[in-house]
Amino acid sequence: MDEITVVKVGGNELDDPGFLTELCAILGTFNRPLVLVHGGGKEISAALEHYGQPVQFIDGLRVTPPESMAIMEMVVCGTINKRIVACLSAVGKRALGMSGVDLGLLRCVPHRPNGIDLGRVGAITTVDHAVLQALLMLEWLPVLAPVALGRDDGLTYNVNADHVAQAVAAALTHCQAGRTATELVFVSNVPGVILDGQVVPCLRAVEIERGIQVGVINGGMIPKVRSALAALDAGVGSVRIANLKGLVAGGTRIIGSQDQVQ
Repeated sequence: MDEITVVKVGGNELDDPGFLTELCAILGTFNRPLVLVHGGGKEISAALEHYGQPVQFIDGLRVTPPESMAIMEMVVCGTINKRIVACLSAVGKRALGMSGVDLGLLRCVPHRPNGIDLGRVGAITTVDHAVLQALLMLEWLPVLAPVALGRDDGLTYNVNADHVAQAVAAALTHCQAGRTATELVFVSNVPGVILDGQVVPCLRAVEIERGIQVGVINGGMIPKVRSALAALDAGVGSVRIANLKGLVAGGTRIIGSQDQVQ
């Protein structure tokens, strides 16, 4: 199998019809195997408010009590996922919409950072890479909503989409032993990691931690860069953060401490 590209797109971008159309047009030109992971963002928040549920984030993670989980699933696994699949199908891609619950693809345990109870928020424990491999061998394009199945309780959990993308890319890399490594691309509305007003073409782990400490890397960029580093630690060959214009080869390449800048 050729190099696999895992693309992660945030929900805050996907509610823009122009963004989705351009994204699908670009992905329609890819000849390599693809997996697309997406978030929910503002559409989930709007639905929660509509149903009178609170909207709360802690360290970039959406607090998801049980009564909010059904609404979250309805939006991210239903409305958003199928909108993406329809757009990809329109450009000739054999897209299949699914979540981590389907075929037991993603298993998780409750995520409790620093002991904080976030409700039904999960941390991925396993990815059934054989499921993804089978779909890719059929030349299908899996479109994954960030919901996983509880390893021990069988409940559904909301998982940060950046973390899903990192876990999927790592799992596919391990099952690609002896072949070209998997690439992971985080796509958002920014062209990459911006320091001193400029997009940084390459960024090392030590520079990332320094940037977070002094506050120049902040907000939603923090889980992206940390997921990028976790992916590299897990063996993923290449990780980039880019906007649509940089999706093919641009943006900021995150590199490990031992990697050489090319």
